[in-house]
Amino acid sequence: QSFLWHNIYYCFLFSVTGCGNVAIKTRIVGGQDASPGRWPWQVSIQGDNGHFCGGSLITDQWVLTAAHCIRGDILMSKVHLGAYNLSDPNPNEVTRGIVQAFVHPDYNSQTYNNDIALLKLSTRVNFTDYIQPVCLASHNSTFLEGTNSWVTGNGTYPDILQQVEVPIIGNNKCSCYNQGVVQEVTENMMCAGLDEGGKDSCQGDSGGPLVMYNSLAWVQGGVVSFGYGCAVPMKPGVYARVSNYQKWINDTVTAIANNLPEKNYKAIGRQIKFDILQ
Repeated sequence: QSFLWHNIYYCFLFSVTGCGNVAIKTRIVGGQDASPGRWPWQVSIQGDNGHFCGGSLITDQWVLTAAHCIRGDILMSKVHLGAYNLSDPNPNEVTRGIVQAFVHPDYNSQTYNNDIALLKLSTRVNFTDYIQPVCLASHNSTFLEGTNSWVTGNGTYPDILQQVEVPIIGNNKCSCYNQGVVQEVTENMMCAGLDEGGKDSCQGDSGGPLVMYNSLAWVQGGVVSFGYGCAVPMKPGVYARVSNYQKWINDTVTAIANNLPEKNYKAIGRQIKFDILQ
C-alpha cells in the first residue's frame, strides 16, 4: 500500500515503483569494479581537489549524504551523477551545483551520532538508465544480523566506482567489537562487515549508500559514517541508520518545496519498509 503526503510518496510493505530500480544488470576495501549503471543513485561530491565524499540520489533534486561531508565550501562543490570512471569522459554523466545543504540538527561531530545530511541540487536531473533514485528504508524497517548488503564508493584513490558485499552486524555485537576503540554505537547507527575483515568502506566513501535488495527494489538502509581503520578484523564499518530519519528527511524536503513557486517535486522520495523475503 502507498500514500502521498506533502508531495513525497511513501511505500510500505512491497508496493514499490519508481525507485531502487536498476535498468542495466550486470575506495571500497576488498571490493571490485562496478559496471556502468549498476548503482544509478550513487553520486560523487567533488571540490577543487576532486572527489571527497559520496552520496545517493533520492529525488530528482535531492541527495542524501553524511553530515561530516558538509564542509565550509560545500556550496561551491559539485555533485556528479551517472559517473563511473572519475578520470575519463562519460557521456552518461551530468553535473549539478549545490544550492542548499542541511545537516541534521542533532549531529554530533565528536560521536558521529545523527551523521546525516541533505543537499539540494541547483536544478533537477532527468532520470536515465544511469541516473535513478534509490528507495529509502522507512522507520519500521528491520535489518537482521547477517542480511546481505552492498556498499559503493570511489574512496580516496579508485577512479572506477567500487562495490563490495558485506553482512549486517547487530548493534550489540558491533558495540562489543568496537568497545574502547571507537565512539558509542547508538540506535541511530547500524554496522556491516565481516568478522575476519578484508571488506569495508573507507575514507572517501563517506556519505555513500549501504543498500539491500528486498526482491523488488534496492533500499538504502545506511549512510557511510565512520569506523576503526578500514577492513580491520572485528571492526565493522558504522553507518547512519536511514530508517530513523524518515520524518526529518520528509520535513526538510517538503518544507523547502512548499516555499517555492513550483511544488511538484517528483513523487520519488519513497520510503520502503524493509524485511527479509526468503
